[in-house]
Amino acid sequence: MDRIAKLSSQRAVVIFSKSSCSMCYAIKRLFYDQGVSPTIHELDEDSRGKEMEWALMKLGCSPTVPAVFIGGKFVGSANMVMTHQLNGSLKMMLKEAGALWL
Repeated sequence: MDRIAKLSSQRAVVIFSKSSCSMCYAIKRLFYDQGVSPTIHELDEDSRGKEMEWALMKLGCSPTVPAVFIGGKFVGSANMVMTHQLNGSLKMMLKEAGALWL
């Protein structure tokens, strides 16, 4: 849990992902297309990935990836991020976290 908290608070947007996950790819593209450069932690490429995946599960991430943090706060997985995108609140969250300047 401490590792997740530390990593998720180091940048404006942090995504815990797996390189083979198509929803992870879609969420990363969503941020890139808005001009945001998220920090990506690929759990399947990290020696401590399983440990971090368990910590994400304890936080309530289901499925565990993609797990998106904005401004150090857990936003949710793909469904919640898309909900914020569709209702317009994602852009405001990104601005407040300093990930967008427009």
